[in-house]
Amino acid sequence: MEWCRRSSRLIYDSLHSFNLKISVPRNPNKEALSRTHFSTSCIKPTSRNSSICGFSQPLFRNSALPNLLQQSQCKSPFLNGAKRFYYVDRNQIYHFKPRGYKRWSQFSPRNVLIVVLVGSGVVITIYFGNLETVPYTKRTHFVLLSRSLEKELGENQFKQVKNQFKGRILPPLHPDSIRVQRISQDIIEALERGFKKEEVWSDVRYSPESVIQPSEANTHETVRALSDKIGEEEIWQSEHKWEKEDEILDDQWVQKSRKKGQEKGVKSETGHLEGLKWEVIVVNEPMINAFCIPGGKIVVFTGLLNHFRADAEIATIIGHEVSHAIARHSAEQISKNLWLTILQLILYQFFIPDFVNTMSNLFLRLPFSRRMEMEADYIGLLLIASAGYDPRVAPQVYEKLGRIVGDSKLQDYLATHPSGKKRALTLAQAKVMEEAFNIYREVQSGRGVEGFL
Repeated sequence: MEWCRRSSRLIYDSLHSFNLKISVPRNPNKEALSRTHFSTSCIKPTSRNSSICGFSQPLFRNSALPNLLQQSQCKSPFLNGAKRFYYVDRNQIYHFKPRGYKRWSQFSPRNVLIVVLVGSGVVITIYFGNLETVPYTKRTHFVLLSRSLEKELGENQFKQVKNQFKGRILPPLHPDSIRVQRISQDIIEALERGFKKEEVWSDVRYSPESVIQPSEANTHETVRALSDKIGEEEIWQSEHKWEKEDEILDDQWVQKSRKKGQEKGVKSETGHLEGLKWEVIVVNEPMINAFCIPGGKIVVFTGLLNHFRADAEIATIIGHEVSHAIARHSAEQISKNLWLTILQLILYQFFIPDFVNTMSNLFLRLPFSRRMEMEADYIGLLLIASAGYDPRVAPQVYEKLGRIVGDSKLQDYLATHPSGKKRALTLAQAKVMEEAFNIYREVQSGRGVEGFL
């Protein structure tokens, strides 16, 4: 009996001490509210005289359990993080904030209008502040890349090319090196006359990369090879003549652009050509290719020289590649790719990415690329005419290049370059060809033509 009394007394003391440890907040409205509220009491903040619903006392036989629950609740970052999604107004009413970003409809119309106006002003300023005029065609294009950065990128790319083909670059006194350097020098001098430059630009020099020293026998071989190739050029020009009946396509976009530019009195952009150090290298590779890197770096492969024997043919291709550098096509392509990428990111929100990429390439990137290739053909045609090479050779060169590479009917729509046949037909027109042929006749008669670009 005495044992039962002691046990009952012990249970009563434990329960009494547990109730004393439970603290009731004075103002439950000021307490933090969480999504999952683990507590020993249920608080109703809407009622001033709030009631407390405690757990049934037999559940807490250990008085330390509520303290452990309260400590774990304070240490939980997930439970305390819920405080960020609501606020309490002056009437002590809880307002929960939605998660995620706000939609456009949730922003103030005034703020949206300000953002649109400021953004439009910045875009318009950047666009019109970076417009340039292409020589000859007088086409206005947007170039975001600065001249210094373009030149630096070109020099770095030229170093990479020389490192890539190290040991396969022909020495400066090789017959092919001398031939390419001489043709390139003629084209650069024609470029000076085309812009009416009074100052003399730096001569084209062969890049000091090779280490092979030619012997005396190689020198005689060089002279003999050059004389043979000059004879081949005369025979080729006598067999291939351009006829006026070959006029099939027109160049209305060029003529409209030139007329519009002349009416406005726009000047061609030539600042990026100032102070260039023109260099040329010939790479001993069977690749049928040649290109001009921004900054005046010309690269020609021997595979191209093996298929095109006449100097007028080589001049046509080099003139075309130099025209890309004159018109800053590389910088223009980078700028357009930037805008197209932004447009693609916007369209990704509404269409499948594969569909957006295909349509942008088919209707935007590839047509721009083909337009720039044709523009380089026009400028190159005038350059070789001013350099003393017959421009009537150019259509046959591109047609021959198309046969070597392998043209297809879909190339005019699915490739970066037009087909060789289309380029040949476009260049064999009166308005472009006759202008170049008149320059060629003036040069042959000893009277140079200036300012044709």
